[in-house]
Amino acid sequence: MEEGKRQRVKILKDLRGLLDKMDSSKVTLIGDIMLDRYHHGYSNRLISTAPVPVLKIQHSEESPGAAAHIARGLGSLGLNVSFFSCVGDDREGEVIKSQFLSDGLSIDGIETVSNRQTLTKIRFFGSRQSLLDKSQILLQADRESLEELDVGVSNRLVEKTLKSIPDSCALVISDYDKGVLTDIGAQKLIQCAKKNSIPSIVDPKLTGLERSRGATVVLFEIRGLDLLRRRLMLESSKDAASSLMKTYNWESLIVLGGVDGVTLYEADGNIEFIPCSAPSPSQQIGLHDAAATALAASLGHKFPMSSAVVLAAAACECVLTAQASHEFVNRRTLGLWLDELLWQMQISDR
Repeated sequence: MEEGKRQRVKILKDLRGLLDKMDSSKVTLIGDIMLDRYHHGYSNRLISTAPVPVLKIQHSEESPGAAAHIARGLGSLGLNVSFFSCVGDDREGEVIKSQFLSDGLSIDGIETVSNRQTLTKIRFFGSRQSLLDKSQILLQADRESLEELDVGVSNRLVEKTLKSIPDSCALVISDYDKGVLTDIGAQKLIQCAKKNSIPSIVDPKLTGLERSRGATVVLFEIRGLDLLRRRLMLESSKDAASSLMKTYNWESLIVLGGVDGVTLYEADGNIEFIPCSAPSPSQQIGLHDAAATALAASLGHKFPMSSAVVLAAAACECVLTAQASHEFVNRRTLGLWLDELLWQMQISDR
């Protein structure tokens, strides 16, 4: 077996061992929370008054999303999650808190804000009855408060998060630019993580990159990096990644490409590409959350970034092949996929 493959096999075995022996180390997580609602059905015709499909809904489901997705994933790996966010005083907020309690996760850090709507993303999926096996998304509708979140709520959440960081193994910031985090608040958290020598994993909006300044690792989608490359008028993704890491003082940047794999860029110039091994990718909702979950677990247990990105790529592949877009990464699914990757490498070497 060539040296590169031998090293990859060792990394996969070490990561598999991590999943088997995952302790209850604490991960501190802060970010925006939402309820994902899905309607599935058949779309066999267009409405008579407009060129849009009519969806005959067969079943509906809902589950916590955004930062809550990460919290559930971390909890499923056996980690202790201290989660800080807020919801509105509505049915959607109660559904989220109820699901957390059902999962055995604490809701002590979730603040309920009076007279506020919980962010809800409603997705409609449809297919032609008896003709198509797989449905596709037809429409997404967002329901949220029109008023900005009171900065006092953000300040309280940040202060609680700061108290949680010192005895944590990792800090995760999941920012959807909905008010939970301000530029100042995010910087306090990242600097606190640095002071306590724990990794900070940040999933920022492109409009809120200032909140990620100084992070250990930042997550991007491939389209986001290409957009910034064009804005910066640079020739290559490598140049764009290097420029962004210097500008915002990131130690590393991980770019999620879905079927196009995962790429790690590090401040020292190292670049690693992991091609997608998923046999039949069917959806990609939740890639960022899966990657953040895997990075917190691996970096929080002192694995190097070169190993952490392998686990992040494997977590993304679990999402790509998931039967439903609301599923989150768990210990069993991720472990089985690592076993599959190891088996594939051993077969290819024969």
